[in-house]
Amino acid sequence: MNILDVRGLTIQGTDRRVLVDDISLTIAPGERLGLIGESGSGKSLTALALLGLLPEGMAAAGSVELAGTQVVGASDRQLTGVRGRDAAIVFQEPLTALDPLMRVGRQVAEPLGTRRRLRGSALKRAVVAALEQVRLPEPERIARSFPHEISGGQRQRVALAMALACDPKLLIADEPTTALDVSVQAEMLDLIDTLVRERDMAVLFISHDLAVVAKVTDRALVMKDGRAVEEGDIREIVRAPRAPYTKALVDSARTLESALDLRSPR
Repeated sequence: MNILDVRGLTIQGTDRRVLVDDISLTIAPGERLGLIGESGSGKSLTALALLGLLPEGMAAAGSVELAGTQVVGASDRQLTGVRGRDAAIVFQEPLTALDPLMRVGRQVAEPLGTRRRLRGSALKRAVVAALEQVRLPEPERIARSFPHEISGGQRQRVALAMALACDPKLLIADEPTTALDVSVQAEMLDLIDTLVRERDMAVLFISHDLAVVAKVTDRALVMKDGRAVEEGDIREIVRAPRAPYTKALVDSARTLESALDLRSPR
């Protein structure tokens, strides 16, 4: 049974304009799917729809079955049962996921207290363990800090710790490294790759960067202007893209790689 089964997902904006048109995809337990497309392709809206998180005024139609729960048309109470337990999301900018007025430890404690019913010293130990698992130094200090007191890379690790706290079956990573420095990006990609492999967790990895998706996924779905233009094994897509848009993405990635090779010291 698939952890995620999306059939004919369509998303309309507040002006009834179709922003995502007839998207279908599946993710099996432990599978890693990449969602690739430039800004405005509809990939992030698709991710939000999977958890019933579309902005007010937008409407989703079609079918989104997540761990046996139909998300489209579900009540807030039903969705509360799905989020965190069955699937969790990490956003591009961690400040959107973190409350600037609340200490980091308290924010990590919320899903642990709600889902795992931990209290007191057991909850404190679980918070530190959650921060340790995402390779944060001095987890006790980080737990006492406010988000603005730690670096962008550390904030993204905290957001990842919150997402993984209750061992969801599916991690949705929406451009999780785009806002980070290049060196920190590589560290985050390695961390996400390691943690999901250790947990045999399914992943939907969203990015405009084909090279990044090729590093961390098995299959890919390419989106343009709200529609799917190509889907398949990521190695086959990189080796022999079929759609003109996909070929342009591949050529662009290769051009960038060649440029970086030329700039590197010999």
